[in-house]
Amino acid sequence: MTGGNAASAAAQGDIDQPQLTSLEICAGMGGLAFGLEQAGFAPVLLLDNRPIACETLRANRPHWDVRDIDILDFDPVDHQQVYDVHLLSGGLPRVKSPAAVARTRGDDAELSVLKATVDLVYGVRPRAILLENVPDLVRKSDYEPIRKVVADELGHLGYRFQWNILNAKNYGVPQSREVGLLVAFRGDLIDRFEWPRPHAGPWRTVGKTLLASMGARGWADAAKWAAQAEVTAPTIVGGSWDRGGADLGPTGAKKTWARIGIDGATVADQVPDADFSWDPVLGRPGLVPLTVDQVALLQGFPSEWVIAGRKTARYRQVGNATPPPLARALGESIATVLRDAGGDPIRVTGT
Repeated sequence: MTGGNAASAAAQGDIDQPQLTSLEICAGMGGLAFGLEQAGFAPVLLLDNRPIACETLRANRPHWDVRDIDILDFDPVDHQQVYDVHLLSGGLPRVKSPAAVARTRGDDAELSVLKATVDLVYGVRPRAILLENVPDLVRKSDYEPIRKVVADELGHLGYRFQWNILNAKNYGVPQSREVGLLVAFRGDLIDRFEWPRPHAGPWRTVGKTLLASMGARGWADAAKWAAQAEVTAPTIVGGSWDRGGADLGPTGAKKTWARIGIDGATVADQVPDADFSWDPVLGRPGLVPLTVDQVALLQGFPSEWVIAGRKTARYRQVGNATPPPLARALGESIATVLRDAGGDPIRVTGT
């Protein structure tokens, strides 16, 4: 994918109000940051501890200040441009429940990132916070101790907040993808906040989203395939950075992909050519695999978005990203509160 700067100019051209500032942590390939940019937020700094993700961010937005820094090592004293930003945002590593960590005798590295984020709030003092994580963090009782830690710390710092789960398919993404969310505001601004309303009209589908790319190399059955793929995609899973190759998810997801003629057990280097024979009766040999760029389209990225690295690293970035259209919807709801508040004093209660 190429030409990210053109997309940036177009997005910024649509914004006729003063931009709001943000600090993005665990930025990944920029799904959250791109959506927030479209909603009017200009990041003063973006952090990620994976060099390949930082490369992707810089390729698309050379003017963004991107740093390869682990949040556990980040000190805002050394980056004072982050003080008093309007928004602290991030798609944090998927937090495991305390029970799951105990069963596997695993570490709590993901929880450490969440705690470091709350600590960062103390140093930065943003007006608003937007954090994305697994839906189970919001709805399952196993996670209640973690939610309590977050509630106690944010309350102590003068923030009020709401948890929620939104599905990206309701916001223009051709994929059923539930996202756990925390939105917080300093003082009483949370009283003005409303979660974005689902888009009116039918959901976007896999077939319509991928039709043009499927036919790009002359595959004659592209339209035929797309006609039977008028469904929403199952959740795209990024998988572990530490092991395995690229595929579209667990066994159940692969079966769902197969029902619309897609081989979910692999990721292709190229879209089908004119000689490709599509015949689902043959099993995997007769199914069409998706490319990384096509998976990015199903995540809601524009075709121009550059993805750095080799295939598996590219796929990991895409699979773990926040869908930009969902990020934009959330950003617009948060921006409305911040802009309507204007210079109103922030009334902090209960501290």
